[in-house]
Amino acid sequence: MSKEINETLQGTATLVQPTNKSDSKKLFLESYGCAMNFSDSEVVASILKKEGYDTTRDFEEADVILVNTCSIRDKAEQTVRQRLHIFKKQKKSKPGLIIGVLGCMAERLKDTLLEQEKLVDLVVGPDAYRDLPSLLEGVEGGQRAVNVLLSRDETYADISPVRLSQNGVTAFISITRGCDNMCSFCVVPFTRGRERSRNPLSIVAEARELVENGYKEVTLLGQNVDSYRWNISKKGEIENPDIPTTTFAQLMEMVAKVSPELRVRFSTSHPKDMTDEVLHMMAKYKNICDYIHLPIQSGSNEMLKKMNRNHTVEWYLERINRIQEIIPNCGISTDIIAGFCDETEENHQDTIKLFEQVKFNLAYMYYYSERPKTLAERKFEDNVPLEIKKKRLSEIVAIHRQNALEENQKAIGKTYEVLVEGVPKKNKEQYSGRTSENFYVVFPKEGVKKGEYINVKIIDCSSATLIGEVLN
Repeated sequence: MSKEINETLQGTATLVQPTNKSDSKKLFLESYGCAMNFSDSEVVASILKKEGYDTTRDFEEADVILVNTCSIRDKAEQTVRQRLHIFKKQKKSKPGLIIGVLGCMAERLKDTLLEQEKLVDLVVGPDAYRDLPSLLEGVEGGQRAVNVLLSRDETYADISPVRLSQNGVTAFISITRGCDNMCSFCVVPFTRGRERSRNPLSIVAEARELVENGYKEVTLLGQNVDSYRWNISKKGEIENPDIPTTTFAQLMEMVAKVSPELRVRFSTSHPKDMTDEVLHMMAKYKNICDYIHLPIQSGSNEMLKKMNRNHTVEWYLERINRIQEIIPNCGISTDIIAGFCDETEENHQDTIKLFEQVKFNLAYMYYYSERPKTLAERKFEDNVPLEIKKKRLSEIVAIHRQNALEENQKAIGKTYEVLVEGVPKKNKEQYSGRTSENFYVVFPKEGVKKGEYINVKIIDCSSATLIGEVLN
């Protein structure tokens, strides 16, 4: 790699530092949905920090309220609408208040939210956050502002996110944006655009900055992290011979080398793209966590084909076997949709059989919710009755909870290294953290500090939590 090219890449890795302004305004950010949305909110906070906005956790003192939205299920959209109505009431006592919607609901509902229901002043899509300062100026001048244009290039690689989480231990790093998979049930390709990867040097620079600020764990984020590729075309060809290529496995190694004290996680993987190269890289580095989130969505090949998942149950099980061979005791989680279009009882039983065969440590389980503009909405009929969807979902949840309890019981008597993350919601007298395998562990506070690695012996458990005692 030439010196000139190297300097160019290093330049893109420069992290922008916020500037301070004396006339600071208050920004309230509320995020819904996936980790990518929460990561995006930190980018937004950074962009507006440079314009004199400090974040607040009290919306009543805010000058600007921005809601980062999710469209993956109808319930999420309804929750956002309810919050917007609450914020609109706040505007009566504070007429200068600006309310905006960001993210995945922006393009689809911009006319409804702006003109029909008049719930917001501002609508901004996930690729237009750099335009927020000028859009806010427009609103202050009496305009209603919209920018929902999608980009083939935007990755926000040069922006140092303002970390909104208060734990100071774990953080997200976005490595890709958008998605090219076109699963028939999913709205993401239409709300976030085509997939593009971020410069690896900017990712490493962000990880290094986090370590310098005391963080102990990063999660590399993408709709499909396994398809991360830098300077490699979709056909596998090198785009610029003067710049080194980077696969996802190589990127993980680069981040793992930032510090042996920095844990590295990633999400989300796609079964059709996960390679043995990734698994071997996980096995090579102790600080790359032994945990993989590998959504399957259904245990029926018929449903997988209708979902346009581009893999079979047999392929998925082969990937599970390779994970267990290369990374013994690796934690594995999945996503499941119950009651997809035309799903029969036989299809549902195939999913039950999958759960009997693969003892997932964690599962995110939902019944199907049709989303506008998706392939499924255009091509299929949402014809499984709601009561059947709920019944099938409850059966999946029941078998998963039993499996998870049995898997957790195997941990009793064992000792794990746990990263202390903070105080659990249910018991302020305890601390909680996770193992490399992503087991959630609670333990006494005494003698323990947040952000340190400790050894914990497991003495009890539930289906979701390990209960431990701290060793020396």
